[in-house]
Amino acid sequence: MKTTTAPLSPRKTPIQSRSVATVEALHTATIQVLVAEGLSRCTTTRVASRAGMSVGSLYQYYPNREALLIGVLELHLTKIADALEAACLSVRGKPVAEMAAAMVQAFLSLKLANPDESKALYSFAAERDGARLMGVIYKRMVNDIAQTLVTAPDNTFPDPVFTAHLALGVITGPTKSFLEGFIPADYTGQFQTHLSRLLAGYLKGE
Repeated sequence: MKTTTAPLSPRKTPIQSRSVATVEALHTATIQVLVAEGLSRCTTTRVASRAGMSVGSLYQYYPNREALLIGVLELHLTKIADALEAACLSVRGKPVAEMAAAMVQAFLSLKLANPDESKALYSFAAERDGARLMGVIYKRMVNDIAQTLVTAPDNTFPDPVFTAHLALGVITGPTKSFLEGFIPADYTGQFQTHLSRLLAGYLKGE
């Protein structure tokens, strides 16, 4: 018997201000349910109730729970990629130390603005279509970093793309450990400074 996979894309793209507001309310409610009750209890019924609407209204925009979760993840990742892109554009032609500081600041400004949200999204980011989406966003960020690195006056990178891959890993690895509590919250005040120094040291070949 042949089975079909339920679509993970939204049923329709919000255009009118009311539709945009509805989708934003659904995204906010999804995050709230994820943080408060966890992934297993994040159902369309609970999300719709938290958003103050019917499940039928939710299904006008997302065909199932998975599509809703992917929609929330996509918005989160796109905001981070947009911020990193803007930071990269702002420091083109600058020394690598300035590039490092700008990249770290842009990434952390969103990831740490709401750590509970970031941590909640990690719970399903690697599942199903989330892995594909993360791959697309990751490639975009690596490309932005690589295009920026080659403009540095102290550029000594034989392979800027490979360097960009590692640079992004330098940023994301410790940030994930911090959000998951492996790096104690006591270090919050020092985290950005030390991460910037770590990345700058790598980019300068120290």
